[in-house]
Amino acid sequence: MLKQETISIIKATVPVLEVHGKAITSRFYEMMFGNHPELLNIFNHVNQKQGRQQEALANAVYAAAVHIDQLENIIPVVKQIGHKHRSLGVLPEHYPIVGKHLLMAIKDVLGEAATDEIIDAWAEAYGVIADAFISVEQEMYVEAEQQVGGWKDFRNFVVDKKVKESSVITSFYLKPKDGKALSLYKPGQYISVKVKISGEKFTHIRQYSLSDAPGKDYYRISVKREDGQGCPAGKVSTYLHASINEGDTLEISAPAGDFILEKSERPLVLLSGGVGQTPLMSMLNTAVSEQPERDIVFAHAAINGDYHAFKEYVEQLPERYSQVKAYVCYEKPNANDQQLAKFNKEGFIDLPWLQSIASKQSEFYVCGPLPFIKAVYQALKEWGVPQPQIHYEFFGPAVAIEN
Repeated sequence: MLKQETISIIKATVPVLEVHGKAITSRFYEMMFGNHPELLNIFNHVNQKQGRQQEALANAVYAAAVHIDQLENIIPVVKQIGHKHRSLGVLPEHYPIVGKHLLMAIKDVLGEAATDEIIDAWAEAYGVIADAFISVEQEMYVEAEQQVGGWKDFRNFVVDKKVKESSVITSFYLKPKDGKALSLYKPGQYISVKVKISGEKFTHIRQYSLSDAPGKDYYRISVKREDGQGCPAGKVSTYLHASINEGDTLEISAPAGDFILEKSERPLVLLSGGVGQTPLMSMLNTAVSEQPERDIVFAHAAINGDYHAFKEYVEQLPERYSQVKAYVCYEKPNANDQQLAKFNKEGFIDLPWLQSIASKQSEFYVCGPLPFIKAVYQALKEWGVPQPQIHYEFFGPAVAIEN
């Protein structure tokens, strides 16, 4: 329980964090990795370079400060981050390292404005917040290990099958190397893949959505090869595409994540952009089998048909399931797309089109690149869709979705 004096000091620093939050978190990561380079075995280096990890941490610290007197309000955020931490292998002993360097960064960035009184208050507050994370994550570790087919840390899986889904997306079907049971998961969840790439000093961990319904004797991930167009090339995705083949072994974490399909009487609308299709494929395959009476709209946006994964599979679903309607939006349809005429819209998904294919009373699940999520989210809000009916997932650290 925090002292009232501590709460008052933390509350008073909220305007400072709003201005200097990202500078503090950027300095934090710089100092922490300088003193503890072994932690680079856990963190995504690309997210560091792009600044997304710094922004996500700044947002989390800011939220903690705003709600310091009612920390129960940030439990959903704690659980969301906790899923990622459990999947990566973040442990209780990492938290004192983080706390030490966060306080060092606050002092370094704010200088004399960071008085002993302020640093002491943040040290006390961080202890309470860290305890909340550790407690939540401990429960997640226990749950992941103790369920049927569950395990702790990472487990060896064999690539049973490797299937090219589009010009940039390949699916990997993974089965436990030990031949033992495979734990269930919730549609929309992800696993972490840990790889050691030749010539790289540190291991790399990436999280990939499970792209098929649970209950199979395999896990399927569908990985987009990131070639570095406009951003750093994806070391892990290119490694998986180029170097991992059928029969090879990968280290996998138990499934995690809170972007999951909930059963509902409302119609279901799944809106995906690019590789954001992967968790929604799991939701789609689950919904058609478990709720055969539920109306489903599946709308996918891609650059063109060459980039469109699972297109033949999805376009056949309405023939098999009368409650399913599938739509395709191509940003720049190619000549073959124009000839086959198997897309419904050219350009981008927008509000008028959404209103023409879906009901406002639906549950909406959205996943894709950040600009896609922001655009669809703003369109749904403009339409007046209530916040509880909008569910979305970021690939990577969460950032602010509203401007």
